[in-house]
Amino acid sequence: MTPVIRLGSTEIIALADGEGTFPFASRDAAFPAAEAGQWAAADSFDPGSVNAAGRWVLNFRAFAIRGPQGITVVDAGIGPADSLAAWTPLPGRLPESLAAAGIDRAEVDSVVLTHLHTDHVGWAVVTEEAVTTGGAGPSGDRSPFFPNAEYVLQRAEADAVDALNPELRAALLEPLQAAGQLRLLDGDAPLRDGARVVATPGHTPGHQSVLVDSGRESAVVTGDLLVHAVQLLYLDLAYAYEMDPDEARRSRERVLRTDGRLHVASSHLTEPFVSFPVG
Repeated sequence: MTPVIRLGSTEIIALADGEGTFPFASRDAAFPAAEAGQWAAADSFDPGSVNAAGRWVLNFRAFAIRGPQGITVVDAGIGPADSLAAWTPLPGRLPESLAAAGIDRAEVDSVVLTHLHTDHVGWAVVTEEAVTTGGAGPSGDRSPFFPNAEYVLQRAEADAVDALNPELRAALLEPLQAAGQLRLLDGDAPLRDGARVVATPGHTPGHQSVLVDSGRESAVVTGDLLVHAVQLLYLDLAYAYEMDPDEARRSRERVLRTDGRLHVASSHLTEPFVSFPVG
């Protein structure tokens, strides 16, 4: 069954795209300030995030926000077999997850890309063969996977593309611009159905998240605002691959320290939704 939470008339739907181990460093190296007690708490909170060999296990997912006014997808997963996210367990299965949720990609009218790391933009722009088979497409034109959607990105992130991954200029930004489907933001902006984009820089210069409010209950689709349960439990812990750790910490505190009941919709934790009262 597709995981989903409901806030009023709005659904937030988890869209699985893959699962694999982190290849770049041990988790101790990825979070060098984490102490033994913090790891024990994180492993109790999210036991699926570590395997028998002590390797960090990540899920890769996107989310759909479906409300009376339309469908927004947050992030675009790891992508098909020819994706630039070659370090992930390709091909991803986002098309199947969308189908299981009853979502036709032509229905999606906005896509929020939290940031320009390859495991979050893999299905954004693809060849048609990759769409239909999941395999590597021919060397022909690439086009937006969501043909009727406006793709939303922070201007600061687009400006930093060459520092983040220069291949994404030709593989992602230029096709979206050519199709007239790229919208650049400068900070926070409303979406619809109680949802809004919030700038959460630090992991990357223009990282953004999506908040959905419903009275005293809210949800945040985090992107890589946090990447492991140890950062959810200990907001001040830095991740080695944050470009500005101090700014990333401030972003976590801004979004996750809030009143009421909060649902955290995470890209990489074992469970797509973690809900708890905060204050």
